Amino acid sequence: MKSDPVDSTICHTQWIKRFRPLGSGQVLQYFLVIIPLVLLYGMVLWSYSSGDRGGNQHLPRPRMQHHNRTQSPSEPTPEASMVPPGLSLEEWERMLKAIHWGGPEHQVTSANRSTSPAHSTFTIQDLKQSYSVGEELHATIFAKDFTGQPKRYGGDFFQAKVYSDKLKASVFGEVLDHQNGTYSARFILPWVGQASVAVRMIHSSEAVQALKQHRSTDSDRIYFHGFFEGKNSSGAEVQETMVCNIKWAGVVLSPTAQKNCCCEYQDARTGLTWQCYHPKTLPCDALMYHSAGGYINRMTPLEKVLMDRRHVNIWLNGDRRLITITYSNATVGARNKCSPGVPTPTPAGFYLNDVWTSFVCATRHFSLNDATKCLKDKHIYIMGDSTSRQWFDYLIQAVPTLKRMNLHSEKQVGPLMAVDAQNNIDLHWRSHGLPLRCLKAPMPTLHYISNVIDDIAGGPHTVFVFNMWAHFTNFPLSYFAHRVSLVRRAVMALLRRAPETKVIIKTANTGYKDIFGSDWLSMQLDRILREAFRDVGVYILDVWQMTACHYNPENLHPAPVIIKNEIDILLSFMCPE
Repeated sequence: MKSDPVDSTICHTQWIKRFRPLGSGQVLQYFLVIIPLVLLYGMVLWSYSSGDRGGNQHLPRPRMQHHNRTQSPSEPTPEASMVPPGLSLEEWERMLKAIHWGGPEHQVTSANRSTSPAHSTFTIQDLKQSYSVGEELHATIFAKDFTGQPKRYGGDFFQAKVYSDKLKASVFGEVLDHQNGTYSARFILPWVGQASVAVRMIHSSEAVQALKQHRSTDSDRIYFHGFFEGKNSSGAEVQETMVCNIKWAGVVLSPTAQKNCCCEYQDARTGLTWQCYHPKTLPCDALMYHSAGGYINRMTPLEKVLMDRRHVNIWLNGDRRLITITYSNATVGARNKCSPGVPTPTPAGFYLNDVWTSFVCATRHFSLNDATKCLKDKHIYIMGDSTSRQWFDYLIQAVPTLKRMNLHSEKQVGPLMAVDAQNNIDLHWRSHGLPLRCLKAPMPTLHYISNVIDDIAGGPHTVFVFNMWAHFTNFPLSYFAHRVSLVRRAVMALLRRAPETKVIIKTANTGYKDIFGSDWLSMQLDRILREAFRDVGVYILDVWQMTACHYNPENLHPAPVIIKNEIDILLSFMCPE
């Protein structure tokens, strides 16, 4: 596929205004008014874009890597000018602020000048002989390039943790970027025993720049297939497979020589449009099935180096001194009742003996009987991607009385259903709809989350769980923000008509490390989702930290021991008493 402009034949017709000719005196008058305004506008734009560069300006204040980052003043933000439908300008600006990220002011032309995990290091600050449970520990990360020279700008994507292999214990660390090549990591020490610090570089700042660039200009690098079936003009059965994708600014199907290149399918309720190349012989309404298509790698040779194994997801060499933690009277874990709207701190909790203790609210660990009692008399709807389907599968295994129904549907799409007639439980899962990379499935089975929510009555026995991120990482942020706004509108309407309904959001988890779906891209989407639902009154179940700090090798689909802890939090939200 080629990355060409949108075909003018599928664009809306523009209205052209006609003006009367102006006399010479009028022309001079217009110039005297317009030129000063243009100069003033240019000065305002220059001032906004140059920010704190140069002169005697103060250095940027450090910011939390997992929450807010200061974007490089010279970094272009092409999407900032377009407010997604369904969001106010203020909401969009808050989202853009939440995803700001620093980085190099100039394009790097050599991989040797990128951040090297082999040369970068970290040291524990003012290590004491021992610490008490609940105390903080601090470390400093020093980024260097492949020549061993210190970096002078920020934007590297580091993750840090304190851990103990012996105790199967770990806690996520908060990383702050000082925008000068150094980073601070803050940890809470929550268990008794010994521990160590570990830091890894997920992506260099230069790789992050490449991810940004491809997200803005290369969104069609993941494409899909549409399967058309029917009879041609001769009455013969025909099957045609065409390339499909979302219709959105920045995501285009390459124009063809034919006048009407594309078939468009607009959802009547959301206004979202899906498009496919027009089949050669069949009409547009012959679209029957959908599946994943393929990937197009348009990385430059330098970008391929920045994203290879020597540069991605590498643990740093650093301070290996052991930390000794002793008992104290400090309260470990949250004591407040789980309720909607509770913010997620960093850290959100910690593992000890592979059991997660939450700092968000008072979660419990459920036995088989406890889980069954919690689910009794409930209608549980789960929508999202395959990581949310792990919850559906786990609940069926954890509660033997739940019996999976054979709905003869594609597993990756749904709908899936399990019932427990004895305890009056019905459990449902289906995908979040297009875009979705999946096996071949009927088009009518692909439902948008907001439409499904609109069709739910809700009430005290209804739980709605959703996630959305893994299949959106390559698309423009404005598209994802619009999709989130549609879900938010539906959730708010559901909570108005049935306030006792529980709505739970499963956040993104770590696992992606390539140009098509990096953890950095996932984290950006996660921030937008959290910002959109900040004051809506839903539960946020943070699984990002749970997957990032566990000793298991990272996988897009977390290990069962992690899923078990996630389910305990889910049930704690559903049954806080």
